[in-house]
Formats: sequence, C-alpha cells, structure tokens
Amino acid sequence: MKIFKLLILTLLIACQASQNQTIKEPEIGPLGEQAMVSSAHPLATRAGVEVLKNGGNAIDAAVAVKFALAVVFPRAGNIGGGGFALYRMNDGSIGSLDFREKAPLNSNRDMFLDEDGNVIENMSTIGHKASGVPGSVDGILKLHEKFGAKPLAELIQPSINLAFYGFTITENQAEELNEKQELFSEVNGSDFFLLKDVPWQEGDTLKFTELAGTLTQIRDRGREGFYSGIVADQIVKEMQRGGGLISEEDLQNYNSQWREPIKGEYRGHTIISMPPPSSGGVAVIQLLQGAEQYDIGSMGHNTPETIHLMTELERRVYADRATHSGDPDFYDVPLDMLLDPAYNKERFSDISLSEKTDSQDIKEGKVDVIESVETTHFSIVDPEGNAVSLTTTLNSFFGCKVYVRGAGFFLNNEMDDFSAKPGIPNQFGLVGGEANAIQPEKRMLSSMTPTIVEKDGQLKMVVGTPGGSTIITSVFQSIMNVIDHGMSMQDAVNATRTHSQWLPDRILIERRPINEDVIGELEEMGHQIERREAMGRMDCILVREDGKLEGGADYTRGDNYAEGF
Repeated sequence: MKIFKLLILTLLIACQASQNQTIKEPEIGPLGEQAMVSSAHPLATRAGVEVLKNGGNAIDAAVAVKFALAVVFPRAGNIGGGGFALYRMNDGSIGSLDFREKAPLNSNRDMFLDEDGNVIENMSTIGHKASGVPGSVDGILKLHEKFGAKPLAELIQPSINLAFYGFTITENQAEELNEKQELFSEVNGSDFFLLKDVPWQEGDTLKFTELAGTLTQIRDRGREGFYSGIVADQIVKEMQRGGGLISEEDLQNYNSQWREPIKGEYRGHTIISMPPPSSGGVAVIQLLQGAEQYDIGSMGHNTPETIHLMTELERRVYADRATHSGDPDFYDVPLDMLLDPAYNKERFSDISLSEKTDSQDIKEGKVDVIESVETTHFSIVDPEGNAVSLTTTLNSFFGCKVYVRGAGFFLNNEMDDFSAKPGIPNQFGLVGGEANAIQPEKRMLSSMTPTIVEKDGQLKMVVGTPGGSTIITSVFQSIMNVIDHGMSMQDAVNATRTHSQWLPDRILIERRPINEDVIGELEEMGHQIERREAMGRMDCILVREDGKLEGGADYTRGDNYAEGF
C-alpha cells in the first residue's frame, strides 16, 4: 500500500511539473497576404515595400533595395562590389544573373606573391590592388532592363535622398565604424570623413553626399553614369593614387552574365540555386543529397548525431569545392559529376555516425584560421508571386577599405577570393586550386548562395545570407530547419548554427543556446569545437500552408528587418 501511494505521489508530482513547464511557442516572423521584403536594414526593406505597394514588381523592388543598401549598409551593401541574383517568375520560369567582379586586365597569377613565391600578407585584402572590377551597377541595371516595370529614376531617387540628407545609424553600425577607424586612416588618410575624435554613437547622422552625386549620374545616364564619364574617371584616379590596377578599359569592358540556375531535389522539394562561379549552389545541393540518405527529423535538431553528420558531409563537399570549382568561362567545372546523386552517394559512403573523419584523410591540405564573414543578402516576393533572391558583397567589412574620392563609395577586396597561390587559404580559410588561379578578366570563386525552393511546382522559400564560407552551411541548415524540423521561417533563422569546411579540421558553433552535453559528445567523437559569435545574417521568406508569406529576418544577429503587406 505504501508503495502504491508513493507511485501515485510520484505521478502527481510529475504531472504538476509537466503543467508548470513552459512550452516554447514557435516564433512567427512578419506575415504578408500579398508581398514580403527581407533585408539587412529597415530603411532598405521599406524602400522595397514602397515600390511594391506602388505597383512595382519584385525586380523593381530589388533595384530600390540594392541601391538603398549601398547607402545605409555601406560595409556590404554596395555599388563598388558584385554579386548574384536568382529569380523565379510567377509562371515558374527561372534564371540567374552573375554580376561577380572580374580580375583587371593588368592582373596576373602571381601578383600577391613575393620574390620567393610566398603570399604577401594583407595585399589581397587591404588597399587598391585588392579590388576587382565592380559589377553591381551593371548587374542591377541589366535586371531592371529585362524585367523592370517602373522607371529607373523612380526606383533610385529614394537612395539619392538617403545619401544626401543622411540617416541615423544603429548601434551595430556605430561599433563597426569605430572598429575600422585605424584602417580607414591607414588607407584613406587622416582627413577621411568617417574618422572622428569622438566615437560614433547610435543615433548619429551619416551622410554620403558624394555618393548622392554618383547615384544621380546612374539615375540620369544609366550604366554609362558609372562605367564611363566622371565616375569612371574618379575610380581610375583612385587606382592611380594607390597603385591599383583597374583601368578605364576594365570598366568599359565589364559585362554581367545570364546563367542557367542549377537544380536539385530534397524530400519532394526542388532546390534552385546559383551555378558557378558561385560554389554555393553546387555545395548546398550536394549537402542536401547527402542529408536525404538519413532521417534528419528523427535525429533531432542540433543533437550530437545531427551536427556530426552535417560536419562529415561538409568536410567532403568543401574538399570538392577546393578541387573542382572556378569560373566556368575559364574552367570546365564538372557540374554533372558534382550534382549526380550516384556520385554523392559514393562520396559520402565512408561516413561513420560514431566517429569523425580526419580532414587530412579526405584531401590533403593545411588551414589554421577562418576570419572574415561579411556580405549581404535580400529576398523579395511580390503580389504577383515573382521572387528574387539576391546576394551582394564587398567581401570584407568595407571591402579593401579604399573609398573612391569624389564618388563616395568603398571598393571591394574580391581579389582575395582567387587562389593567390593554389593550396594556400584566403581570409575565409578556403583553399582553392588551379581552377581558381588569378587570370585577367576572370571571375573569382564565391560562396554566395542565393536559393529558391519549390514544392509541388509552387514557390515555397526564398533563402540567402552573408557569411563568407559559412554562407553555404547557413543556407543548408535553414532549409533543413523548415523541411526536416518543421520550424517556422523565423525559428529556422533564429536557430543556433554550426559550421565546418574540411579545413581547418574543427566545428564552429555559435555562442548561442545549445546543450553543453552536445559539445561533450561531439568531442568524444573526436571533433575539435570552437565557439564563435554570429555566423550569417539570414533574410528569408516562406510561403506557408495557408498561403501567407512569412518573413524571416535575422534581427537577433543584426539590424535585419522584414516587412510585408
């Protein structure tokens, strides 16, 4: 009898404890009945929303957002960089535009090596020689020319106003500007206008009056307003001032390229992503083909088993990236092989679910560090169901730190994304081979991964993020979070992320909520764990079962903001 009473008491206590537990409700991002925009800054998002409310389409909104980010998000939003745009129209047609930067005509394979053949520290990341020929303006105008419904002047004028009259900066932006003071001075001189004796603070007003003039040139003269005339002259003079390589001929010759997107399947969903010179689309499809061989949902989210499996898949895919990826205009990338399910089944066949594989056993190499992780991305769905996923970058924060005097914008440091010396890592710890060696007019390899997901022939998700080498793994995890773990778009974006990339031989885990027992079990499997701050800043859109659009902006990691109607 005493035993029976004890059992009843135990059950009552357990039931009471269960009732007292707080069950976390899913966090749902902003909802829209018709349209949604998600970007890295509220002012850029609102610029896109206003275009859509006034009858513009997704491409029109992309033009407005892209130029607004060049003003209000200068560390990565840009006209001095490049990127990739992926689109899906409401009739199901898809396409992509490659406006990646190109190596200048005067570049050469060994330009970042000393007389002994060693890589010169920082030469490919800081200063004038680090910049490739910008492609952003050509790309966004080419998109508008093909699909835009609104006049260019109407779409770009809000950005001109923001640049000329100024905007208040966020706490994150104040910290970024303060952190870069020494480099700004080193590269641009002690009179550079972003240098301050008193630190920048949240709420300060920032104006880019010279940039307003450049945007006005683009508004009035289109492509010629950037690639010829006064702005081109200012770029060339800046190059001459600092020993850079970009010439008038480079600017005039630049041309973005329409490319056929790549496609794959994952648990009844079609994955549409960017082809080379982006390595991201190929890598994400390879990773998903590997994950589909396992019951990820039953394994659980961020359990030791799931993180271990993702890591093992990532080691092999990033090793393939180092060997096979490059500019398809210069190198025959073996796409058919890399996207072949039979190849990937064999590639992943030696994975053990209980023990890590040493990266040196997958492919030989040596990398000690992963550093910079900056780009920016935005996603748009318009009332007609057209979708745009666009990722753009200067590479590092504020690119090569060179500010074009008179023109008012920063230049990229994308030359670092080439293999300065095959087998030697860049700032992201990524190793490349001969396929990605420097060559005049060649486009450097990229990890940018703008992606669109379909289900049953209908739009399901628009996904993308900044993050350097972590872009691929962030997109991979966000897709699985929705499809395998049943998360809302916002929860999928908010979730703690992990990353591994073959070399260095370790797992990066964000300093965000995760069970410490998970880390212990991963270490028991042989993994080396390194905790990191935020990886990526997703901007995504999900078409829910009820037909509503859910925005997933990474507001917990940055100033990202989604808005719909």
